[in-house]
Amino acid sequence: MLTIYGVYRSRASRNIWLAHEMGLPFRHVPVIQHYRLADPAAADAPLNTRSPEFLKVNPNGRIPSVDDGGYVLHESLAINLYLAKAYGGTLGPADAKEDGLMTMWSIWATTEAEPHTIEILYHRLSYPPAERDAAKADAAVAALRGPFAVLDAALAGTGFLVGGRFTVADLNLAEVIRYATPAPELFEAAPRVKAWLAACHARPAFQQMMATRDQEPA
Repeated sequence: MLTIYGVYRSRASRNIWLAHEMGLPFRHVPVIQHYRLADPAAADAPLNTRSPEFLKVNPNGRIPSVDDGGYVLHESLAINLYLAKAYGGTLGPADAKEDGLMTMWSIWATTEAEPHTIEILYHRLSYPPAERDAAKADAAVAALRGPFAVLDAALAGTGFLVGGRFTVADLNLAEVIRYATPAPELFEAAPRVKAWLAACHARPAFQQMMATRDQEPA
């Protein structure tokens, strides 16, 4: 059985959402980020990214990681690309060209979008108000206007990124673009992106993942 390491309030959410989409059974091992703990080395500390037990799984000390029958893999988007090809059916690529596009959009998510979407999330929502920097959030919004226009144009044909259907490419990118939702001005300027993200978030598998995530301590 697939084992997913990482709390729901982490990038493990991407892997859990995909597992739900595929109906793939999995064992969940909640590994919390060490920086969320006062003393991650304390004897009573929960399993975390600095715990010796977890470092045997991922010596990088980051989540998520998965173990698929002894095959251990790190990096959330790479994990999803693997799972979609191994188990995903139509969520995965039908041929090498679709595989290339799914990989391209997943890398695009990490290079063009996530460095900025995460700044919006931090400085408009996640950080305590006293720690937010409005200038950083505004700079991230400005940096994303171009990528959002690119994504909006890519969705013009079918409303999906690859093959005219919902695939792992949509899921991977949606989980990165979700961080930008505290900047509604970006979505108003890119209506196809807004509609696409809403459709992704309306999927039962996403709703299932988020319902459990919302029960997890912030």
